[in-house]
Amino acid sequence: MATTRTSTTDRREALKARHRRAIINAAAELIDERRGPTFTVDELAERADVARRTVFNHFASLDDVVMEVCGEAVSDLVDTFRRSLEARAESGAGSMADQFTDALHETDLLSTITYLTGILGVRKRATSARELVLVDRVMNEFSVSLAETLESHHTDVDPFDVHVLVASSIAGLMAVLHHWDRATGGVDTPESRRVWNDLQERLFTTLRDGFGRIPADPS
Repeated sequence: MATTRTSTTDRREALKARHRRAIINAAAELIDERRGPTFTVDELAERADVARRTVFNHFASLDDVVMEVCGEAVSDLVDTFRRSLEARAESGAGSMADQFTDALHETDLLSTITYLTGILGVRKRATSARELVLVDRVMNEFSVSLAETLESHHTDVDPFDVHVLVASSIAGLMAVLHHWDRATGGVDTPESRRVWNDLQERLFTTLRDGFGRIPADPS
């Protein structure tokens, strides 16, 4: 009898997992097709081949579905960052800031950030209040994940200093994105990646050396 109940529970949990995955995959597809989270619950349910009620059994709102899609992209980026940071922390070379920026260099920030900002509407001229809230949620979760990873490898450093470094870097990367988008039109090409890398290096140099080293405008 117990075996039967266990088997039934396992099948139920497997079905729930399949439905959740179908909803997330469907949301990612719709976001990609429509260049943003511009779909209804009914459209999402139809694409995922589930009932409308099933969507709300897994997510409280459409924004939570979008956050799950963004969260998976952020998670992949953080995993890459974590592996790179671990290698540098084990070697003991460089300061915490150097290890942090070197690890970020090894991650494909451009692909992930442009994907996320495309989803969230950051690069559109008129960003809605809803999209701004989503941007804040995603960037906050990204910052928290990076800070937790950095803290775990530098337990001797004051957490405040870790959070300041990460927060400054995230804000700086959004500035890099803005200037990169203006300079390249937001097209991912070898040349535009060179522009991104140059801007990113300027950011990291400023964070390491301070703003006092930025040359004054000769004009």
